Amino acid sequence: MPRALLLENVDPVAVQLLSAAGYEVESVRGALDEDDLDAALDGVRVLGIRSKTQVSAAVLQRHPALAAVGAFCIGTNQVDLAGAAAAGVAVFNAPYSNTRSVVELAIAEIISLARRLMDRDRALHAGVWDKSATGSHEIRGRTLGIVGYGNIGSQLSVLAEALGMRVLFHDLEDKLALGNAQACGSLEELLERAETVTLHVDGRAGNAGLFGAEQFARMRPRSLFLNLSRGFVVDHEALREHVLSGHIAGAAVDVFPDEPREQGDEFSSVLRGLPNVILTPHIGGSTQEAQYDIGRFVAGKLVDYTRTGTTTLSVNLPAVALHGSSAARFALLHRNVPGVLARADALVGEHGLNVDGQVLATRGELGYVVTDVNAPLPPALLVALEALPETVRLTTFP
Repeated sequence: MPRALLLENVDPVAVQLLSAAGYEVESVRGALDEDDLDAALDGVRVLGIRSKTQVSAAVLQRHPALAAVGAFCIGTNQVDLAGAAAAGVAVFNAPYSNTRSVVELAIAEIISLARRLMDRDRALHAGVWDKSATGSHEIRGRTLGIVGYGNIGSQLSVLAEALGMRVLFHDLEDKLALGNAQACGSLEELLERAETVTLHVDGRAGNAGLFGAEQFARMRPRSLFLNLSRGFVVDHEALREHVLSGHIAGAAVDVFPDEPREQGDEFSSVLRGLPNVILTPHIGGSTQEAQYDIGRFVAGKLVDYTRTGTTTLSVNLPAVALHGSSAARFALLHRNVPGVLARADALVGEHGLNVDGQVLATRGELGYVVTDVNAPLPPALLVALEALPETVRLTTFP
């Protein structure tokens, strides 16, 4: 039986789907460091991770049996995508499944910060009855600035507007504004106009250190700040200083530059203990509904790829889906240079086969072609396809 290794407490539905597809599944509760991952990958065909396990190009190259990596989350910056492509390993993620969960947490935190619920909660737990409207505000009529208008940012825009907020957004790409949201030409413009700023950017390297002392200083006095995107985006020392000075009236942070690997490990941050600051342990997408959908979606992609060669929504390989059935199928991942398809088809003909169906797509330096033929694949044909100088990975399907 082919083996699948699932790390970081992936939802049980993924185990069920992979098991039903014929995999022997091993589940590990926590993340693995590089040495432990290297040892655990021997003989593994499919690897599932979340956000903590780092998958390097070196590890991928040492395990040629590994066919695919599933990131059971939105981000894929924990995987060396170029290294995976070079090793012929497809990578899949879940770009939509936990969008609603993150948006609902953001809304809840915006209301909690505006009403100073954290301070009221702590006082009451300490036995102090502080029934006061001081510092407590409605969010209706206030201006929300969304940095990053992708799947999460745009859905947050719609719900915030439904609650009566005015919405501004800034994105590096030209995005269609939903509802009455207004695009800002620069981050600086958004910071100067918004009363609440929330970050929903991706994990690209260029976003490291995006938000620091300069950006906090440019925000309006007594603004609110949220980060539910990536930990390395924000300078937490600068945030602490602006909260303590009163320039930032409240903050909510769900992601951190250094996060514990295991459940129950000690958490350290300069933001601990600050007034009207909500700290959550990277749970933006951690609802039972979202984790189930992520498990189902990513496991489905892994099964489709290893059964049929389908790469739809792969984050690092050309997107190909060939529907229908035939006597046999092979998928050829190759360097994207002229003539590869012609030589592969010529080899098919030389070995007495006809092409029943074929789809080719390219992505940068790679090409990927899935081919159906009318008879079983002769071993000599497979040897010849493997011997093509442009071949990165050849996969056959019964």
